[in-house]
Amino acid sequence: MRKQSIIRNTLLVMFGCSSHLSAGSQGTQAYDPEKTYTAPADEAVKAKLSHWQELKFGLFMHWGTYSQWGIVESWSLSPEDYPFTKRTGPYAANWFQYKAAYENLQTTFNPVNFNPDKWADAAKAAGMRYVVFTTKHHDGFCMFDTKYTDYKITSAKTPFSSNPRSNISLEIFNAFRKKDFMAGVYFSKPDWHSEDYWWSYFPPKDRHQSYDKKLYPERWQRFCDFTYNQIEELMANYGALDLLWLDGSWAGIPMGPIVTMARKHQPGLIVVDRHGAPEYVNYLTPEQKIPDHYIPVPWETCMTMGRSWSYIVKENYKPSRQLIQMLVDIVAKNGNLLLNIGPGPDGDWHPEAYQRLADIGKWMKINSESIYNTKPVAPYRQDKWAFTESEKARYLSYLPAEKENMLPATISVPLKAVNRKAAITLLGVKKQLAWEQTGDSITIRIPDAAREQLAGEAVWVFKMN
Repeated sequence: MRKQSIIRNTLLVMFGCSSHLSAGSQGTQAYDPEKTYTAPADEAVKAKLSHWQELKFGLFMHWGTYSQWGIVESWSLSPEDYPFTKRTGPYAANWFQYKAAYENLQTTFNPVNFNPDKWADAAKAAGMRYVVFTTKHHDGFCMFDTKYTDYKITSAKTPFSSNPRSNISLEIFNAFRKKDFMAGVYFSKPDWHSEDYWWSYFPPKDRHQSYDKKLYPERWQRFCDFTYNQIEELMANYGALDLLWLDGSWAGIPMGPIVTMARKHQPGLIVVDRHGAPEYVNYLTPEQKIPDHYIPVPWETCMTMGRSWSYIVKENYKPSRQLIQMLVDIVAKNGNLLLNIGPGPDGDWHPEAYQRLADIGKWMKINSESIYNTKPVAPYRQDKWAFTESEKARYLSYLPAEKENMLPATISVPLKAVNRKAAITLLGVKKQLAWEQTGDSITIRIPDAAREQLAGEAVWVFKMN
């Protein structure tokens, strides 16, 4: 690890951090990410990014001490007046008491049912192929064994520290790598526990640092070094990592030295500094929404399986059909789906989360060839249809309405100038289907036996080759 550096020049701090964080300041910028996207120049990064695009489906997990209260991750600490920052419970009326009680959750956090192999098995069976885990969220609690703070899962203050699997991030990465997953680190650059970010001398007013960093450059420098050093711990000590998924660009920490260091430890590392400078955003990350159009650059929708990123006691999970249709829709627009599940305070998921993954896996067993290693093909998404293709076939995916449980006997697909010798089958049914070109569409006839066999599917996929 690099040691915290000594302040070189106050003027440098006015534009960012000095020392090993002096190059290239960045902050939240007003730009259209699709138009300003900058493809990586590093050949190893390009190769890893191309491989990541083939995987299509990943698991996100937000987990920390906040799961004990069943509240939103971190955001109730932020003194801002938004629905997602609303405080509840016996300490809600006083922010200082609330923050103290929130941070005291460290002393009761003991997820004894933690079993990352169980999660990796369920995710693998669902067809997920990469994982991104919250090693540290904005509240500053570290789910890894850092030496730069005692506010961590492995501290003696945390009951779970005595568990053989107390280094939760390492255990998760190891379990998923054994299942051939790409492994990704989520890391929050803001840290609301740090005295060098939210200095108690100046109580915070919002999510930003609580003091003027131009007036207190030494303090700001310490925070920049702290951030750099924690990221280096993760890059150097947690095995092979494929993704660095950074949140909180409002912290204003320059990214160049961090990325250089990270890729020194992890060659080819994909870096996503969300909402940051384009050169450090290797793919776009629309949150809780699916773009309405094909996007020609790499992107990923991060979406909750339920209502919340973090664990809530009575979660309302999206129906399996909706989740499968989301995946198909996203892939046809050139994206990946990063689906989030929030583990509970006991260290496990809700049973419904496992069921949703099992349902997705059942569909993927039949239809995954229309997802993996495919590329979108025009017209991409039109009406209820989604279009992808591999080197050997084109896939025509039909996304039925909510109460549409059986394919019609004949169905029209908006495709022009199709090779008249093409063979069309319905995935899950071996028999070749009769079809004909009718103007700017093709009409496919589906036997009753096939319609009944696949009744109730979330998406029906026709294969053309």
